[in-house]
Amino acid sequence: MNTQQAYDQWSDQYDTNINRTRDLEAISLRTSLANITAMDILEIGCGTGKNSEWLVTKAKTLVAVDLSTEMLAKAKAKLPTTDFIQADITGPWNFTNRIFDLVTFSLVLEHIQNLDFIFSETARKLRPGGQVYIGELHPFKQYGGTKARFETENGTTVVDCYTHHISDFINNAKVHGFVLNDLQEWWDADEKQTVPRILTLMMMKK
Repeated sequence: MNTQQAYDQWSDQYDTNINRTRDLEAISLRTSLANITAMDILEIGCGTGKNSEWLVTKAKTLVAVDLSTEMLAKAKAKLPTTDFIQADITGPWNFTNRIFDLVTFSLVLEHIQNLDFIFSETARKLRPGGQVYIGELHPFKQYGGTKARFETENGTTVVDCYTHHISDFINNAKVHGFVLNDLQEWWDADEKQTVPRILTLMMMKK
């Protein structure tokens, strides 16, 4: 089962099952972007619209992209006037001609092998001074074997994932003209004696 098929299957329960990674990333995005206003935003990996509902309140315009048609159907039902697009971001980003002030990635890049291409396309879609938000499962969690997964009547479905080290994000971004503005780690219930669950990065295009 490929990534698109897995998320299509996951869509029926994605908003309702117990998912600490989903919930903590939603908090980290809202905290990291609390002060943004009136931006043209490109949301990569919108899923069922879990963050789109908040981003649209901060945006001048919002374009939201996902690989899964079933996830997008859920998102469109929540926000029927938002511009949702089905696209595979591992190919050229020709799904929109717009240029943006902010690109967000929420729990997406663990499913992408080639970060260099992603940062290249991100840079192409951002204005100078534009920002990037990345919220990912922390690589420390990945080192311990944690992956995106969900339960069905047939057992556990584990989604294909790639481990990216913190330096992988920063160094690939640097090649394409980004500077790191902020790096934060997020713990379950702020239990800092444990491994952090979420990594967030804020970057700016020079």
